[in-house]
Amino acid sequence: MSAIAPDASTQAATAPAVPRSQQQRKALRTVFYHVSVAAVGFVMLYPLLWLAASSFKGPSEIWTNISSLIPQEFTFRNYANGWAGFGGITFTTFYKNSFIYAGFGTLITVFASAVVAYGFARIQFKGRDIWFAAMLATLMLPVQVQIIPQYIVFSQLGWINTFWPLLLPRIGGTAFFIFMIMQFIRGIPREMDEAAEIDGCGKGLIFLRIILPQITPALITAAIFSFYWAWEDFLTPLIYLNDPKLYTISIALRSFADPSAATDWGAIFAMSALSLVPVFVLFVLFQRYLVEGISTTGLKG
Repeated sequence: MSAIAPDASTQAATAPAVPRSQQQRKALRTVFYHVSVAAVGFVMLYPLLWLAASSFKGPSEIWTNISSLIPQEFTFRNYANGWAGFGGITFTTFYKNSFIYAGFGTLITVFASAVVAYGFARIQFKGRDIWFAAMLATLMLPVQVQIIPQYIVFSQLGWINTFWPLLLPRIGGTAFFIFMIMQFIRGIPREMDEAAEIDGCGKGLIFLRIILPQITPALITAAIFSFYWAWEDFLTPLIYLNDPKLYTISIALRSFADPSAATDWGAIFAMSALSLVPVFVLFVLFQRYLVEGISTTGLKG
């Protein structure tokens, strides 16, 4: 005689019930976790919130109403004064210069790093290991060590007070990006290269048609970091750019502070807040690629 299988209602009735106290502890842990994350996030974002709030405060309120994020009286005068710039040069010029430096610098850096990474990862040549070790050694070389010889070279070439000293050193790529992109390329099966060679593709076409489409997350990650570093760079433009018409945003913000006169802190805060907009927009648009580029190395199985 076959046994009768219990139905769903019988199984639900006989299943052990979760104690109410356990459910309450789980709910409390969830609430505590979200509250803790929100509190830590607020502490990390507070300087940016204070900067944005102070950009809408009047001159007499900026340093007297420090603890409050809500201005007693909203004013957009700081943005108008800040955008007017100084010396007859508006912030439109500074934004344009920053985009030239960060934009072209990023394109040069990422493409050059991808080419060099492809050479190290796929092409056999004499002394490859030695050159690769030398490239990695440059990661330990401080930027300050390179400044003096580079300045002497560019000064003899007559390129001081131009964008060439800011862009030309990027032609060889960046060691950090080269190493990161190499990890992606090594994860791509070599059989794809061999199949492309059978179809008549050379090294250049393999790189353009096979490798580049596969390493898109790595390229976007490198582009985001390169743009961030160039956008916030202060030392390099300060050394090579002397004409205010060539100043980037970082140098222009420093020029707003005048030790010999009253500093318009409202205008500085307003332009500082606007300088964060391109970085924020870039992060929001490419956040998915940034996370994927950091968390993966090569093709997924």
